Amino acid sequence: MGSKQKELFFVFMNFDPEYERLRADRSKRGAYELDMYLSRKHDDLLARTLQPGTYNKTLSLVIVDGFAVEISDDQAKLLRSATEVRVVEKNQELA
Repeated sequence: MGSKQKELFFVFMNFDPEYERLRADRSKRGAYELDMYLSRKHDDLLARTLQPGTYNKTLSLVIVDGFAVEISDDQAKLLRSATEVRVVEKNQELA
């Protein structure tokens, strides 16, 4: 069984035509709608995949349709198995 210690992971999503449509709208309203769409989409994925209170999403990345989340290695494996997820990578800080 993997580590229960929480670490920062980046999760990148598979192609989403709605994301592409919203990203093409360069207006202020379009940017707001894209932010809201991605935040909700990422929160929904986490809620469906992981137990409540066991993770901490730190940010959504608009430019690449991804997000950062503090989770355990076991939780990262669960996210990797979600069909909407392309890649889950542990943050690696360079010294």
